[in-house]
Amino acid sequence: MTPKAIKNAIILFVITLIAGFCLGLVHEVTLEPIAAAQLASATATYQEVYPEAASFTTTEELEAKVAAAAEEISAQGYGNVTVDDIQEALDAGGNVLGYLISASSNDGYNGLVQVSVGITNEGTLTGIGFLSIGETPGLGMKAKEPAFKDQFNGKPADTMSVVKVTPTADNQIQAISGASYTSNATTNAVNAAVYFYNNCLAE
Repeated sequence: MTPKAIKNAIILFVITLIAGFCLGLVHEVTLEPIAAAQLASATATYQEVYPEAASFTTTEELEAKVAAAAEEISAQGYGNVTVDDIQEALDAGGNVLGYLISASSNDGYNGLVQVSVGITNEGTLTGIGFLSIGETPGLGMKAKEPAFKDQFNGKPADTMSVVKVTPTADNQIQAISGASYTSNATTNAVNAAVYFYNNCLAE
C-alpha cells in the first residue's frame, strides 16, 4: 500500500470515527426527550380513556401478572395478540377506580394496532384509546373516530365480536366499512384486555 493510500485510509477512518461519535451523541441527547414525549402521549390517551381518574400507576405485582399471562392470552383464539401493560386508575384520594390495560394485535392491515382499555372495578368498559396505529388513511384510521371507538364505551367487560350490520347484541361491534382487518384487530386487542381482566388479574 502506498503512503498516499495509507493516508487516505487514515483520513477515512477518522471521519468515520467522528461521524459515529456524533451520531451516538445525538442519540443520547434525544433519547430522554423522545421518551418524555411518548410518556406524555400515553398519559393523554389514558386520561381520554378514563377521564374520572386523577392519576395512573402500576406495581411490580401487576407487571408480574402481565408477564405470567402471556401464553394464556395467546391461546384464547383472538389472533396474534398480547397484553402489554396494566395501570391502576386512581381517584384524587389514591383509591383504585379500575384499570387501564394496554393490549396489541399484529393482525391489522398494516400490522400493529395497540389500544388502551379502561375497565372499572364493576366490570364496565370506560372506553378505548389508541397508543399505536398506522392503518390506511380514510379506511382503517377511521378506527380513531368516535363512530367506531365509542362503540366500546359503557359495554360490559365480555368477549366481543365484529359484525358488518347494525349490532343487535351488546357484545357486538359494527365494523368500519372497507376496514375489516382493522376492526377485527382492534376488537381482538380489546378482547385480550378483557380476558386478562376477567381471568388473570385476581390470580
